[in-house]
Amino acid sequence: MPESSNSAESVQYDTTLVLAIELSSKSWVLAAQVPGLPKTKAKRTIEPDKLALQSAIDSYRVRAAAAGHSVDRVVATYEAGWSGFWLARWLIAKGIEVHVVQPSSVPVDRRMRRAKSDGIDAELLLRTLLAWLRGEPRVCSMVPIPDEADEDARRCVRERTELVSERVGLVNRIGAVLATLGIEGYNPLLKNRRRRLADLRTGLDGPILPHALAKIERLLSRLELVLDQIAALEKDRDAVAEMPASDDASRMIQQLCSLRGIGVQSATILVRGAFVRHFANGKALGSYAGLTATPYNSGAVEREQGIGKAGNRRLRTAMVELAWLWQRYQPGSIQVAWFRERAGSTGRRVRKVMVVALARKLLIALWRFAVDGVVPEGATMKPAAA
Repeated sequence: MPESSNSAESVQYDTTLVLAIELSSKSWVLAAQVPGLPKTKAKRTIEPDKLALQSAIDSYRVRAAAAGHSVDRVVATYEAGWSGFWLARWLIAKGIEVHVVQPSSVPVDRRMRRAKSDGIDAELLLRTLLAWLRGEPRVCSMVPIPDEADEDARRCVRERTELVSERVGLVNRIGAVLATLGIEGYNPLLKNRRRRLADLRTGLDGPILPHALAKIERLLSRLELVLDQIAALEKDRDAVAEMPASDDASRMIQQLCSLRGIGVQSATILVRGAFVRHFANGKALGSYAGLTATPYNSGAVEREQGIGKAGNRRLRTAMVELAWLWQRYQPGSIQVAWFRERAGSTGRRVRKVMVVALARKLLIALWRFAVDGVVPEGATMKPAAA
C-alpha cells in the first residue's frame, strides 16, 4: 500500500483525484474531487462492480485531462462494513491509495430529522476524507487494512463462536421439548446422550411419545454435527500453540499462552482479532475494541455514559472475561492492584463498571507484551513444560 500522510503538503490537488465510495448491494455512489474541477460536484451512480468502478475512475481522469490537468495520484475511501476489505486490496493493486473509514467516527448532523441518501452520504464521506488529508485532528478514524491471510485466519475464530451459539440453541430446544413432557436433568452434551434418551420417562411415568422422540433425535443429530465441527476447529487452533511458530501471529499466540490465566482461545482472539493489525498507540487499540469512555459534559450536566461499544465486539467480550480471570490468576500484577485500590470496597455494580476499565488497561499491556515483549508488571509466567 502506498505510504499516506494526512498533511496539506502531501496532497497536490491539481494532480490528485480524491474519491469517496458509498457501497451497497444495489449500487455504488461515487463522489469525487477532480483536478481542474474543484467546484464541480462530480457524483455518479454505478453498478456494484469493480470494473464499473475502474471505468468511472478512468472517466474522471479524462475529465481532468480535458480541464488541462493530469491525474498522478488517486486517493479513495469507503466505510468499513459488510463488504470487508477486498475492494481496498483490489484498489491498492491498481496503484490507488485507500483509506477505510470507521463509520461511527464520522460526525453527522444532530438534528432530529435530517435528509439521508447514498448521494448525501458519499458527499459527506468525501468532505471527511478531504479534511483528514488536510491534517485536521480527530476528524475521523481510519481502520487498519489487515493482511489477506490474517483476515482469513480470523474466520476460524468467528466460526467457532457461531457454532458455540448454535450448540447453546440446540441444547435449549431439546430442553424445551423435554420440559413439556415433565422431564428434567437430561444433558445432551454427554457422550451417552442417545442411551440416556431411551431410558427417559415422562412426568406421567411413560415413554417419550413418538413425534417428540423423533424431533429430539433430529436435534441430537444436528448437535452432534456441531460438536464435531467445534472439535475440528479447536484441534486446528491448539496446533498453532503447540507447533513451532511459522509467522508473527503464531509467535504472539504462543507468547500470550505463556502467561498464567491466558489460554489458547483467548490468545487466538486477541491476536487474530487485533494484534496482527498496526495501531499507532494504546489509545487507538482501546478505541478499536470499543473500550473507550463516552463522557457527557455539557454546561451543568455531567455524567458518564459507559463505553462506546463502537468497535470489535468479539475482542471486547473476550477482554472483559479475561479481566475477571486476570484477578484470579495474576493477583500480583499492577493492573489488579489498580483495580483493587479503586473498587475493593465498592459494591457489585461499581465493580462491574470498573472491570471494563481494567479490561482496557490489560488489553494494552498484553498488546505490548505480544508485539514488543514487554512483560506486564507483576505478571507471572506459566511453569515450563517438563
